[in-house]
Amino acid sequence: MLVAVLGAGPAAAAPPVGAVTTAPDGPAQSWMVADMDTGTILAGKNPTAASAPASTIKVLLAMTVLDHLDPNNFARAAPVHTQVECSCVGLVPGQAYTTTQLLAAILMVSGNDAANMLGDMLGGYRAAIMRMNAKAQSVGATSTRALSPSGLDGPGWESLTTPRDLGVIFRAALSYPLLAQIMRSPSAQFPSRDGVKTIHNQNQLLERYPGALGGKTGFTNLAGKTYVGAAQRGDRRLVVVQMKGSGDLYGQAMALLDWGFAQPR
Repeated sequence: MLVAVLGAGPAAAAPPVGAVTTAPDGPAQSWMVADMDTGTILAGKNPTAASAPASTIKVLLAMTVLDHLDPNNFARAAPVHTQVECSCVGLVPGQAYTTTQLLAAILMVSGNDAANMLGDMLGGYRAAIMRMNAKAQSVGATSTRALSPSGLDGPGWESLTTPRDLGVIFRAALSYPLLAQIMRSPSAQFPSRDGVKTIHNQNQLLERYPGALGGKTGFTNLAGKTYVGAAQRGDRRLVVVQMKGSGDLYGQAMALLDWGFAQPR
């Protein structure tokens, strides 16, 4: 297990009697838990190892969208947007959607169709990728390379990031009030062929972990299971990242957050 910090700081006080001093490992092959406000990595396993992020890269897409598009703008879905491997929110060709509705679709139900549409709204596939990678660099996620807006991948064209970078990206995303609101919402109304439907947030930590601030799940065959999320206890906020996972990542995420909150500052 590798423990690292971003920047030097004062020596930590001795842990209280009975405190668990070793962070819990789990099914993710690389992971980290870090302080949301300072960026200090409290513990990690391969936190700088690059691998495919799957749909967690949609957090980067969401920030990029808000940097370039008005959240109240709308566009109409085209058939090409729906011609994608799902998970999908169920875009209807010809239906109008606002930017905010599409952001809810990618962050709450991981809609690859909505990610494709947002990519077009950013100027097309190549322009969207270029802007996403520029955004990653600007927030300090220097080992990140997006190759698709949605996180879909395959041999030779996978996006790459690291637990450290994904934590940096998520910290930056929570500074956008609209994104923070979407990611902590349990559900949202979304246009459908027959009017509106309710979409439900796939992040189980919202229900399972008190103080959860939001998160993003991901899965592809290449990436395995991935997850990034944050929680608050008192005035302390932590972010947890897991990559190349299998099995119950939520159990490990909750254990890492519990461990992190138990550590002295």
